[in-house]
Amino acid sequence: MSVVAAWRAIGKHWILVVLTTFVGALALVFYSMGQTKIYVARVTLQIDPRPPSPLGNNVQSVVDVGSGTYWSNQEYYKTQFKIIASQTVAGATARKLALQNDPNFIAQRPVGQLPANTAPVSVETAAQILRSRLKVEPERDSRLVVVSLEDADPQRAQRIVSALADVYIERNVENVVESTSSAMDWLGAQLDKLKGELLKSELALYGYKRENGISSVSIDDQSSIIGGELRQLNSVVTDLRAKIEKLKSRVGALRKIDPENPAGLPAAELAANTLLAQLRQDYVSVQRDYEGIEASGKGANHPEMLSIAARKELVRKALLTEVRGIQDSADRELNAAFAEAKGVAGLLEDGKRRAMDLSRVEIDYRRLERSKNNTEKLYSLVLERTKETDLTRLLRFNNIRVVDPALLPKGPVRPKTALNTALGAFGGLLVGLALAFLRETFDRTLKSPDDLERETGFAFLGLLPLFETIAVGGRRRRAGARPEAPHELLVHEQPTSRLAEAARAIRTNVLFMSPDRQQRRILVTSAASGDGKTTVACCLAIAMAQAGHRVLILDCDLRRPRMHRIFGKSNDVGVTSVLLDRTLLTPETWGTAVPGLSVLPSGPLAPNPAELVQSDRFASLLTELDKHFDRIVIDSPPIVPVTDAAILSKCVDGTILVARAFTSSRDLVSHAARLLRDVGGPILGTVLNAVDPDRRTEYYYYGGDRRYNSSYASHQDA
Repeated sequence: MSVVAAWRAIGKHWILVVLTTFVGALALVFYSMGQTKIYVARVTLQIDPRPPSPLGNNVQSVVDVGSGTYWSNQEYYKTQFKIIASQTVAGATARKLALQNDPNFIAQRPVGQLPANTAPVSVETAAQILRSRLKVEPERDSRLVVVSLEDADPQRAQRIVSALADVYIERNVENVVESTSSAMDWLGAQLDKLKGELLKSELALYGYKRENGISSVSIDDQSSIIGGELRQLNSVVTDLRAKIEKLKSRVGALRKIDPENPAGLPAAELAANTLLAQLRQDYVSVQRDYEGIEASGKGANHPEMLSIAARKELVRKALLTEVRGIQDSADRELNAAFAEAKGVAGLLEDGKRRAMDLSRVEIDYRRLERSKNNTEKLYSLVLERTKETDLTRLLRFNNIRVVDPALLPKGPVRPKTALNTALGAFGGLLVGLALAFLRETFDRTLKSPDDLERETGFAFLGLLPLFETIAVGGRRRRAGARPEAPHELLVHEQPTSRLAEAARAIRTNVLFMSPDRQQRRILVTSAASGDGKTTVACCLAIAMAQAGHRVLILDCDLRRPRMHRIFGKSNDVGVTSVLLDRTLLTPETWGTAVPGLSVLPSGPLAPNPAELVQSDRFASLLTELDKHFDRIVIDSPPIVPVTDAAILSKCVDGTILVARAFTSSRDLVSHAARLLRDVGGPILGTVLNAVDPDRRTEYYYYGGDRRYNSSYASHQDA
C-alpha cells in the first residue's frame, strides 16, 4: 500500500483509529488502577575478592575467599551472586522474619489488607516466593552489587532486603570460621602425627651412626679426607712407576757394557761417577799406547809389549770392577723401587676399599638424614600454619560489607500508569491502523470514481449523494423521515438541493459526451439490484425535462418494475400491453407532475421478458416513440443476473452503468462492464450512486457547495 493510499485509508476510517486508541488507553488505565502497587527496596553490598590481612601478606588464611586473577575474580563474583539469591539464604531470611506466617507477604498484599483464604506455608515455600521477588544486579566495572526486592508494602520490602543482606554477611563469616575450625582440627592431627614421625627419624639416624661408628666428623669431611689420601697415593704410585722405568733403562744400559772393551760406558754414568770417568780415561790412554807399540812392529813377547799389556789388563780389571759395582748398585736400587711401589699399591687399594665402604654407609646415612629433614620441614610447616590458622580463626574477618543500607521506598515502581496509558494508546493506535488498512485492503466495494473508472474502463459521468444527507433549504433531512413524495422525485421537488445539482451535472456530461451525435435513447442499468439504477434514471430524466426536452421514462424492468409506484401510475397499461396492442399507444396520457416528463410503465408482468425486448415489435415501438419524444430514458433490470439489459444496450444510443458507493462489488461491476463490452453496444459512462458528501475524501466534493446552494435557494425563493 502506497503512502497516499495509507493516508486515504486513515482519513476514511479515522473514527475507528481514534476509537481504538482511546479504548486501548482507557483499558490500560483501568488495568493499572486495578493492579497492586509494587515497591522496591535496595541494599548495596561491596564484595572484595581479596580479604583484609591484619597479620600481613605472608600470613594467609586456609579458606580462600577470593583470587588474584581476573577470570578467577569473575567466577568468584558470579558464585557470590548465586549465593545471595540461593534457597539457603532465602530460607534463613524467611525463618528469621517468620515470613511463612505472614499472609500478606505470601499473597503480595500491603499490610492491613487481609487476603482471603491464605493459610501459612512452609519455610521452603516462603523462601521460593522471596527468591521470585529478589533481584541481584552487579554494578558494572566495580565491586558493588545491588540487591533489590519487590513487595506490595514498602516497610516490609525494606525490612526483608536488610535482613537478607545481614543473613548473607553472617553466613559468609560463619562459613569462613567453620572452614577454619575444620582446617585447625586437621592441622592439629597432622601435627601430632608428624611429631612422632620426626622423633622416630632422629632415633633411627642416631642408631645408624652409632652402629657404623660414624664420628662427629661429617660424612662429607671423611669422604674428603679419604679422597685426598687416594689422590696422594696415586701421585706416589705414578712417580714410582716412572722411577722404575728409569732404573730399568739404566740397568739395561749397564748390562750392555762389553767386558773386553769396557770403554763403551753410558755418558750419564761417566758424568755421575768421576772415578769411573778417570778409569775409563786411563783405559783409553793405555789402549792407545798399546796400539802404538804394536804398530811399531814389536812382537808380543817384547818387553815393552808385555809391560803395556800388563798395565792395560790392570786398568781394564779396575774399570770392570767399578762397572760391576755400579751395576750391583743399580740392581739394588731397582729392587728397592719395586718393593716401594708394591707397598704404595697396597695402601692405594686399602684407601679405595675404605672409600667404597664409606659410600655404602653414606647412602643409608643420607636416606635416613633426608627422611629426618623432610619430616622436620613438614612438622615446621604444619606447626606454622597451625599457629596462623588459630590466629585467623580468632580474627573473624569478612570481605563483604554494606555500602548503602536499604531505604524506605518513596513510590511504587509498578504499575506505571502513565507508561501503561501511553502503551495502551499506542497499541490501540496500531490496532486501529491495522483495522483501517485491513478494511481498506479486504473491502472489495467501490468507494470512489477512480475505483469505478479503474474497474470498468468507462468514463465517469457523475455521482448522486445519499438521500439521507440531502440539505433542504439549508436544513438536513433526518434519516428515516417520510418525504411528501418519493425521493426519486426530489430533483423536481427541491431543484436547489445537492441531488438536483448532481443530476444536472450528469445530464450535462451525458449531453456533451458526443456533441455531434444526439443521445436520444439512453439505457440505465447496474450490475446488481439495489445499486440505484431506477433512482439515477428518474433523476436524469427529470433533469433533462427541466432543460426543456420532451423526455420519456420507459420502464423496461419487466421483472421488478417500480416506475408506476414512483409516479403514481397504474401498471395495467404499459410496455407489455402496448407490444401486444398498438392501439394502446397514447403518449398524451403518460404525463407526470414534472413538466415535459412522461412515463410508460412496464405493464403486466410477462413470462418471457428477454424475448419481448429482443422482438421486432419492441424495436418498432422504440421507433414510434422517437417521433413523440426528444429523449427516452430506459430503466432495465441488472445486467449480471439477467440478459435484458445486454439486449437493450444494442437498441439505444448509449448505456449508463450505475454502481452504489461502498456497496457495489468491484468484481461484479467489472463483470457487468465486460458484458456490455462483449455485446458491443455504445457506452456513455458510469454513475456512482448513494455517495456520502460528508466523507472526508477528495472525490466527494459536493460537501463544499452548501453556501453556494443555500445562496441559490434564497435567490429562487426571492
